[in-house]
Amino acid sequence: MIIDDQVLQDRAAILAAAGHHPYARHALWRGAPARGYRRDGAVLWLLPPGPGPAGGAIGPAGPALEISAALAADGVLRPEQWLHLPRHDPAPLAGRLAVSRHDDWDFHWTGAPPSAQPDEQRVVRLSEADHPALEALIDEAFPSTTSRPGDPRVVDWYGIRAGGRLVACGADRSRGDIGFLAGLTVAPDQRGRGLGAALTAGMTRTLLTRYDTVGLGVYPDNVGAVRLYRRLGFTNTLQLSSLRLA
Repeated sequence: MIIDDQVLQDRAAILAAAGHHPYARHALWRGAPARGYRRDGAVLWLLPPGPGPAGGAIGPAGPALEISAALAADGVLRPEQWLHLPRHDPAPLAGRLAVSRHDDWDFHWTGAPPSAQPDEQRVVRLSEADHPALEALIDEAFPSTTSRPGDPRVVDWYGIRAGGRLVACGADRSRGDIGFLAGLTVAPDQRGRGLGAALTAGMTRTLLTRYDTVGLGVYPDNVGAVRLYRRLGFTNTLQLSSLRLA
């Protein structure tokens, strides 16, 4: 059950309740209506239907799950929708919130420019004419990514070429108040040459000219990527769990 005084009516109220946390600033899209809920230090928000998740939350995991269960019981949340909630053990969900999938990931962010990387000057903004090459690179190197040409969440694509061939790419998916990197990809035969560091540093530096903070998401078991991002300054971390409702 949601009590009236726990409801946050708009984006500004949700951001204030969340302490303007970088993850909330990223997740709450500019210009999009949002509705929020708070309980015992947790703040959860819901977004309009679209290509992204139904909503997210920060704060203690227990109260965030209680809000989610109440919204599901009221029919506000529906099967197949995704939520990004504070990291938690899925076991206590039994009987409270039906979930068909549970994935853990980390949100990292920085407000400082990265150290200069060799080949960073080779990072260029891509155009629609590069979309076939992007699709080919993603299919080869990162087929599981959800960031692809035509994705409405993508603002711009960036990449690195070698001998006329696209060998690295990344998506600018900035939709809130901070920059956001996604789909960072390097061709398998080009790995180990510093291109991932160059791409990440170049894109981060570009986005920091427009935003005070840049974030990205990574699975915690991707140890190599986590080490790279931390070396480039992404040392702030929020642990999250993504749930698909059943």
